[in-house]
Amino acid sequence: MSAFILPKPGEWDGDVRPLFLAPMSGVTDLAYRLLAKECGADFTITEFTNSTALTRDAATSWRKMETCEAENPFIPQIFGGVSKDMALASELLSDSADIIDLNFGCPAPKITKICAGAALMGQPENLVSMCEEVVDRVDIPVTAKMRLGTGQGDFNAKEICQELEHVGIQRLCVHGRTLKQRYSGVADWDYITSVVESVELPVIANGDVVDSDSAKACLSQTNAAGLMIGRGAIGRPSIFGEIKVGLGWMEKEDLPWIKAHEGNWENLTETAQQFATRRWCWNRYIELARETTGLELKSMRGHAVSFTKGLPSAKKIRSIMHGKTSKEEFAAATSDFLASN
Repeated sequence: MSAFILPKPGEWDGDVRPLFLAPMSGVTDLAYRLLAKECGADFTITEFTNSTALTRDAATSWRKMETCEAENPFIPQIFGGVSKDMALASELLSDSADIIDLNFGCPAPKITKICAGAALMGQPENLVSMCEEVVDRVDIPVTAKMRLGTGQGDFNAKEICQELEHVGIQRLCVHGRTLKQRYSGVADWDYITSVVESVELPVIANGDVVDSDSAKACLSQTNAAGLMIGRGAIGRPSIFGEIKVGLGWMEKEDLPWIKAHEGNWENLTETAQQFATRRWCWNRYIELARETTGLELKSMRGHAVSFTKGLPSAKKIRSIMHGKTSKEEFAAATSDFLASN
C-alpha cells in the first residue's frame, strides 16, 4: 500500500476517515483543489481528462494536469476507451503523480459514446484488462472510480471490483447510481455496503453526502474507508470542514473562515454566516489562482455562479458578470457582492 492509501478499515465507530473532493469537469481546477484542501478535504483529484488527448500532447488537456508542491498527493484522473492510450497516458503522468485514478463513472453522453467512462461497465472484461494494462505499466498506485452498473440488467460493480482487486487496483470508489440514472434518484448505499464487504481493498462511498448528518449515515451504513463528495462541494468547498466539525473530527473555531472573521461569529445570522463563509472561500480561490495558474475568466464566471447560488439576491451576480470585462474587476465585484450582507 502507498503512504496515501491505508488498508481497508473495519466497522465505522466514529473514527476519522478521509474526505475526497470528486473530480468534476469545469470545477476542480488546481486553485479549487487547493482551496478544498484548505477547507478540510483530505484528497483532491483533477478534472477527468481524455487519455488519448494526453498521448497526443493536447495543450488543453495537459493544462488540466497542472499541479504544484502544495497539492499533496497529486492524483490525476483519466478516462478513455483505448487501453493502450490509457496505459501510455498513465506512464506519461507517473513522474509527477502520486496516484493514477481511472474513470469508469462518468455518465456524460460525449464520454459514453466513445465507450469510455461508465459505458465501460457494460464491457467488464475490457474494463478489467484496461486496468491490468495500466497497473503493469506504472510503478505508482492505481485506483478506480465507477458506478453500480449501466442500468441495463443487474448491477455488476461488485463483481468488477473483485476482479480489479486481483489485477492490482489499490483503492476503489463507488458512486451509488447507474449510468442510466446519471444524477437522478437516490444513491444506493445498500449496494455500496455489499461492495465494501466483498473485497479487501478500501472502498470510498460516493453519492448523496451533502452534510455531516448524511456523512454519518453513509459511514454508519456502508463502513466505507472514506467519502467522496461531488455536487455537494460545488460552490461549497467549506462542506469538508463543516462535515468534520459535525462529526467531531475538527473544532469549529479552527475553520479558516471563522478564524479570519473579525468579531463574534455566533452573533451573525445564519444567512450572514453563509455570506461570510463563501466570501472567504471566493477570495482565497482568487488568491490561489493568482499564485498558480493565473486568473481565467471562464473559470471565474462558473465558480462565481456556484459560490453565490442559493444566497439572497444571487441573480445579481449575472449582471455583475456582464458589467465587468477585467478579471480583477470581476473578482473584486464578486467579493463585494458576498460582503453585502
